[in-house]
Amino acid sequence: MKITYDKQTDAMYIRLNDKAVYHTTRKVTDDVLVDYTKDGKVVGVEVLAASKNTALPKITDKISVQAA
Repeated sequence: MKITYDKQTDAMYIRLNDKAVYHTTRKVTDDVLVDYTKDGKVVGVEVLAASKNTALPKITDKISVQAA
């Protein structure tokens, strides 16, 4: 897992594995977007307005994350 943060855009990306992103984006909330592999497994999660976002604890309620 790798977490990156861009201060200029206030966006955080949580990369769960190195698999190729096939389908971007399922909108979980207005500020939380999920990327998937071709077979539907979660690759990463983008959090917009990350420093102000209170949705982080809710992510696990909306998606199931599988081990790589």
